[in-house]
Amino acid sequence: MADINLTADYVISAMLADGEHGTLSNLKLQKLLYYIEAWHLGILGTRFYNPQVSFRAWVHGPVNKQIYERFVDRKYLYSQISLNDRQIENPQLEREDKEFVDYILDNYGQFSGVELEAMTHNEAPWMEARQGCGPFEACDNRISVDTMKAYYQQRYEQL
Repeated sequence: MADINLTADYVISAMLADGEHGTLSNLKLQKLLYYIEAWHLGILGTRFYNPQVSFRAWVHGPVNKQIYERFVDRKYLYSQISLNDRQIENPQLEREDKEFVDYILDNYGQFSGVELEAMTHNEAPWMEARQGCGPFEACDNRISVDTMKAYYQQRYEQL
C-alpha cells in the first residue's frame, strides 16, 4: 500500500515535470488522489493507500484531510501547485503503483480541477456520503470504501 504523501509528490512530479499535462491546482490534486484510490478499488479490488487514509465528502468533492492539512497554510482551493511543493524532490513509487498512477493520470490528467469536481459530484460515492447535507453545507462525512469499490467495479465492468 502506498503512502498518500509520497503519491501526491509523484503526481506533482508527473503532472508538472514535462509540462505535458498543463497546470495542477490544489483542487485537481485532491481529485486525482481520490480517483487513484477509487479506481484501484474498482479494478483490482484493493486499497491503493494504507487503511488510515480516507476521503471526505466536502462541498467541492472528495478531500483527503492529510493532504489538505499539508497545504492549508499556503494554498487555497484553486491555488496552483508547483514542483517546489513536493516534500520529496524525486519521489519513487513501486513499479506496479507507478504504472497504476500513470494510468489514472493518462485518463484524468487532462481535466481541470473544476471538471474533476463536477465528475465526482455525479458519482454515487460522493453523493451517498453527502446525503442529509445541503449543497453548500460543510460536511465531514467519510466516503465509504465499500461504496467506492462497488461503484467503480461496476463502471469498470461496463468499459
